[in-house]
Amino acid sequence: MSEQDTIVVGKLGASYGIRGWLKIFSYTEEAESIFAYSPWYIQVRGEWQRFELEDWKRHNKGYVAKLKGLDQREDAQMLTNAEIAVGTESLPALSDQEFYWRELFGMDVVNAKGYHLGTVTDMLETGSNDVLVVKANLKDAFGKKERLIPFLEEQVIKSIDRTAQRIEVDWDPGF
Repeated sequence: MSEQDTIVVGKLGASYGIRGWLKIFSYTEEAESIFAYSPWYIQVRGEWQRFELEDWKRHNKGYVAKLKGLDQREDAQMLTNAEIAVGTESLPALSDQEFYWRELFGMDVVNAKGYHLGTVTDMLETGSNDVLVVKANLKDAFGKKERLIPFLEEQVIKSIDRTAQRIEVDWDPGF
């Protein structure tokens, strides 16, 4: 599996009990959604290895899971802090108007006047709205290194073109 083919959806925590169960930290919007994906890919000694989920349950305010083939505490402990990834093909299909954040990374951002503001490098979730993190061009006329642009559709985000890898925004380049 390559980085392009996977998306990280969580992380394994410490082992739980003596039968190979592990604590689970989910990065999915709804924490339990992580258990709907299968198979899981877990990085072991620098290589992605495929694991099937055998069982899972709520535990206190979190979750624990049992992976097939891990039957002893010592085996599970070797995976503590490893990331959980899934194949991108297992993600639900979205409409043309919806996007996964990872699809926006690397897209060019331009304003309505054609000024190239930079390239999307990250997204932030702030609670009120998501924010595009845009790395500015090296010779930005406004001396910016990075711009934070609110992801407000229709107000700020005017269009997203997957084919052209371009996001048009209503944004002052001086911000």
